[in-house]
Order: sequence, then C-alpha cells, then structure tokens
Amino acid sequence: MDVPIDPLTGMAAARSGLYVHFPFCLAKCPYCDFAVTVAREVPGARYRGALVRELDLRLAAFPSWAGRGLDALYLGGGTPSLWDPGEVAALIEAVARRLPLREGAEVTLEANPEVAEAPRLVGYRAAGVNRLSLGVQSFDARMLQALGRAHAPQQGRRAVDAARRAGFENVSLDLILGVEGQPVDGALADAREAAALGPDHVSTYVLTVEREALAEETVFARRLRTGELRLPPDEVVAEMVEGVTDVLGEAGLERYEISNHARPGKHARHNALYWTGGEYLALGAGATGSWREGAGGVRTTAHRSAERWFADVEAGRLPEASREALGPEELFVERLMLGLRLVCGLDVERLAREHGRPPLSERLARLEGEGLGRRGPDGRFRLTRRGLLLHSEVCTRLL
Repeated sequence: MDVPIDPLTGMAAARSGLYVHFPFCLAKCPYCDFAVTVAREVPGARYRGALVRELDLRLAAFPSWAGRGLDALYLGGGTPSLWDPGEVAALIEAVARRLPLREGAEVTLEANPEVAEAPRLVGYRAAGVNRLSLGVQSFDARMLQALGRAHAPQQGRRAVDAARRAGFENVSLDLILGVEGQPVDGALADAREAAALGPDHVSTYVLTVEREALAEETVFARRLRTGELRLPPDEVVAEMVEGVTDVLGEAGLERYEISNHARPGKHARHNALYWTGGEYLALGAGATGSWREGAGGVRTTAHRSAERWFADVEAGRLPEASREALGPEELFVERLMLGLRLVCGLDVERLAREHGRPPLSERLARLEGEGLGRRGPDGRFRLTRRGLLLHSEVCTRLL
C-alpha cells in the first residue's frame, strides 16, 4: 500500500480512519480518565452488535462517510484484549463491508499483558489485526504497583514473545514516565529493557493528572489535591524524557513525535492521522471522532456511560453526548498544535495562508533565535529538543 503523505509535514499517515473504543476493564487504573466500565463479565457479543448498529446510524447521519475507504482501524480502550477474538473478527468484517479497508491498512488492537495469552493473540492475528500495542508501562514491580497495574514485569516480557510467536510483525510498547518515586535511572532502565525486547514502536507517556476531570475525579487527581501524591518535579521529568529518547534512539527507535519512537517505516499511521489533520469516525462509549464537513468540520463525542450508550444505540438513536461544529479558527489552532508535536515539523506559513491568517514569520524567527525551533529548506518549522519539551508554551506564543 502506498501510504498517503500529508503535504504540510511530509509524513506518511492515514488520511481516513476509524477508532473503536472498547470501554470494559477488569479494574480501573488510578490515573485513568478514559471512558471505562469495570466488568467481571464482558458483554462482547452485545457490544459488537451495538457497534455495527452505531456505524449504520452514523453512516446514515453523515453520508459523506458512506463507502469511504479506511487507511487505519484502531481498537482502543479500556482493555480490548478482553474481547473474544471471534467477536473482533466479526466486527472487522462488518466494518470492511461498509468502509472498505484499503490494501495494507493498519489494524491496531491495544492489549494488557495480563490478558495477552498466546492463543488469544493468535486469534486476533487471524481476525485481521496486524499491529499490537501492549500496555507494559514499566518493568519495575514497584512502579507497576504505584500505577495500580494488574500485571507483573515478567508478564510484559512474555506478552512481547507471545505477540511475535502469534505472527505480529508490528509490536508497540507503552511506557509511563514521571511516576511517584521513579528515579531517572529507573526510567532509563525501563527504556533499555523495552528496547532489548525488539519492539517496532515505543510510546513514552509522561504521567499527567487532570485536576479537573471531564466526568469524575480520578484516584490520582484526588490524591494530588489532598497532597497524598507527589509527582517528580518538572526538571526531573525533563531529564527522564531526554535520557529515554537517547536510549531508544541508540537502539534504532527514532523519536518522531514528542512521546513516540519507531523503527523506520513503523510509526503509528492511525495516531499520525491525529497529528496531520486526517479524518476519523469513532464508535463506542466515550469515543470521539472528527472530520471535515464543507468549509469547516465536525467533532462528535459519544456518551461515556456504556449503559447509556447501549440504551441509545439499541433504540436506534445516535449515542451522542455532544456534536461540535468546527470553524476555520478551531481547525487552524488544532492543526498547528498537533503538527508541531512531530519531529519532522510543520509548514506553519503554508498552514496560515490556507486558513487566511497573517504571516507568522516574525514569531517563528523569535522562536528560532531562542533555540526553540528551526526552519528548514523545505519550509517546515521543526521544534528543537528543548522546543519539544516546551511545546505548549511555543504554541501559545505562536497563537
């Protein structure tokens, strides 16, 4: 498959994608603010049937999506690896009948190490999943306990081996930095161990705690508010980020986005869709989709409550908590902020012209003079490593 190229970044990325949110978990992590429903028994067949019904409702409501080919399909959560592989296969088949998967399309499933047994992974691979994202988070038992994770370090290692034996040629690992009590050396040790397992992609997310949760306060948010949780200071986290970037780079996993590193050709095409202004439909409880409509765009968000989502879909109603019209200003701001997360940079001046905005050359020159970014001969503005650490501040100054 010839991967589409985004002209403003030069990056190969999906231009049309589908995100499916699987909200069910055996327990909720104390830092998680995603739409999650704790369930000992997962209603997998019911959920798959309702997702197909929601897709039909959305295609009827937004005919511009009817028959559109997909470059990427992403099954996120929650814990999608709790889903029976047969249900995943049935869902992928139903999606492909309505939104054909283009040749070589990336199909990702997120998995937790404690529910990533070899037979289950073989089933996902047979179902058409070709990229596996493993939520390892750390190889240190103390850090896993601090994060409220259910797996042990050895389960993370075994999950990678099981994925390879199941036939996955594209395996990604997630790590979390900035955990309470985590030393810089501990973050570097996690990166070295991750690299030694030979993954194709590693995401390194800094632990953030939302003080104002969208729906309900997380356990970590409450602990932070009451002083029970003490996260490492910013300068220590910055040292972790820089050190981990070096460790992974030396292992052939080059940083291509603030929090993501990959071997050549193995960056996450679906995630890159977000950073390069692609369009994506979304299904499932709490899922958010965004795409162009006319001169502007639209963003939809489904109910976070699985039961409320079920009630609407099974009654033949779109399960929308909100639908937002996006004007040129919103689209410009989002494109700028997300595009500058990429190491390959963004043609900021061209973006400004396309949105009818005045030139930003003077502001770019000031940032360049301060060592926060540089303009290349291709016209793209790339943040330096220091600029990437200060991404939010840079974007604020540009806007």
